[in-house]
Amino acid sequence: MWQRRAFLQAAGVGFAASLLPKQLAALERSELVFASSVQTASGGYGAVLLGERGDLIASIDLPDRGHDITISREAGRGVVFARQPGTFAVVFDPSGRAAPVTLTSVEGRHFFGHGVFSPDGRLLYATESDFEAAQGVIGVYDATDGYRRIGEFPTYGTGPHEMLLMADGVTFVVANGGIETHPDYGRAELNIETMDPSVVFIDRRDGRLVGQLRLDAGLHQLSIRHMAVDARQRVWFGCQYRGAATERPQLVGYATMDGEIKLIELPPETLGSLRNYVGSVAVSANSHRLAISSPEGDLLVTVDTEGKRPVLVDTLRNGCGLAADGDGFVATSGEGAMIGIAGAEREPKRFDFLFDNHMLRVG
Repeated sequence: MWQRRAFLQAAGVGFAASLLPKQLAALERSELVFASSVQTASGGYGAVLLGERGDLIASIDLPDRGHDITISREAGRGVVFARQPGTFAVVFDPSGRAAPVTLTSVEGRHFFGHGVFSPDGRLLYATESDFEAAQGVIGVYDATDGYRRIGEFPTYGTGPHEMLLMADGVTFVVANGGIETHPDYGRAELNIETMDPSVVFIDRRDGRLVGQLRLDAGLHQLSIRHMAVDARQRVWFGCQYRGAATERPQLVGYATMDGEIKLIELPPETLGSLRNYVGSVAVSANSHRLAISSPEGDLLVTVDTEGKRPVLVDTLRNGCGLAADGDGFVATSGEGAMIGIAGAEREPKRFDFLFDNHMLRVG
């Protein structure tokens, strides 16, 4: 039951009291709580909190399609970021006592769908693009002053996507996807021939570059996108290839603050089924397994993090969202499905809304 207590701490005092009886019953039946952006049955967009059995606990509306979510116990708030290149982020009170607040990206910037809070909840950081300069930045927002934007520092690359905070509470790891975008051109990718992806470690206190790692120059079209950190502080990442469709480079690897970056070897049949696209990455609670998803290939792959080899392959149509569920995983799809894989015992469930690309286990 500690997971439910951790969620209630993250949600803030009074969350349970704010729920309707049916929602409260769903929370009481759940040891785990998950969050995801969704598309509603009416065609609108929102974000939901779900119990481990798939019961709806809470929801909020969004002005457009959301992407990833972060929640801070210390701030008592969560944030849903717009799908890149989006211009909004919605700050919400999980207890429902305060109305959501919509943040708009400042002139010359757009969001990239991801962000994190500082350990004390006083600052919010978001991956953004200085799109005229084609450079990534991390926007810094004061959570104690209406989420006023108080500054930024560089990500030392183009197209920053996911960012995570390492266990030291000081170092960010950022995946610079290497792809230039501009709001005037929607999701068009403007620099495929000159892409320069990297994994960077940044000191969150002053924006200082701690380290920057790149794959071999011949893999410069391998966009590094999403990440998960294991108990050994290895940063596992998944890639999306923008080179020739007939080529099949490796798509999964890890990086360390000691300067190592390496792709692992997935077998040809698995690479072929992934179709050059990894959508989400998650590490199991015991760090023994890594899960990756490919909505392009309708594939879910579980990897042994020590042997660095795939041990399970599952199929899920348009499956992308992943989160640890004990020593297994919960997976969600753009078709509205939610299943357990790699030992997570749960009955498959289908919803009347469609899941977006990411699933967060809260707490």
